Amino acid sequence: MNKNELLFYDAYETFYAMAKESKAFQSFCKEAFGEDFSQDGFSNKEQIDMILQYIPQNDDVHILDIGCGNGKMLGYLQQETKSCIHGFDYSEEAISTAQALFHENAEFREGIIGQIEYPEEKFDVIISMDTLYFATDMTAFVAQVRKWLKKDGVFFVGYQEGDVIPKTPNAHITILAKALKENSMTYEVTDITKQTYKLLKTKRESAMKHQAMFEAEGHGQWFDILIGQTEYINESFEQFKEKMARYIYVIRK
Repeated sequence: MNKNELLFYDAYETFYAMAKESKAFQSFCKEAFGEDFSQDGFSNKEQIDMILQYIPQNDDVHILDIGCGNGKMLGYLQQETKSCIHGFDYSEEAISTAQALFHENAEFREGIIGQIEYPEEKFDVIISMDTLYFATDMTAFVAQVRKWLKKDGVFFVGYQEGDVIPKTPNAHITILAKALKENSMTYEVTDITKQTYKLLKTKRESAMKHQAMFEAEGHGQWFDILIGQTEYINESFEQFKEKMARYIYVIRK
């Protein structure tokens, strides 16, 4: 497949080039989300810290991040757990940065959801934070993830509806939930829609504080994008939850 035909490919190449050089964006992420993972969305440190309890505290632990971006989230998890980290992303710019930043017990590959392979039962934890909308066949991709996951492993997913993925009435009838059931995978799910709504305010306030820095760097368009991403702050939570939903799924074989 031609990369330029992939969803948001050009935008993400530009985004990760900006994230690598922009002190404004790095400072914004740390203030808005609690840590700079080069986030494009609503994955804050609190959500990432939830993953730590599922990472075994022993030697030879392997973690895979689906759509790993520039690897900063994996780097944080490795720092906290000493795990071996693996990630793939379709962005050449992101993977180049990840490979430059992390060397020890780290593997980063260019790859596309549904078109990349790993050994069976390789990983203790597999992570997808806001990346499963790239799967053209969710059921087939979940089957692939199931194959990669160790017997007692965990598949941790941050899943958002209402933007790329259509909104459904509840967490048990989402496209992901249906794919999990079809692959005989069990899950626990937490609705974090309200926390996400609150994060909108934090994100906008932090963006406003960094406006001058963005503009001084020549990255004023990214400030505009951040403000656009928080437009729902002008609506009540009741209005917001009719349009958007965000869940954390903890999934097992």
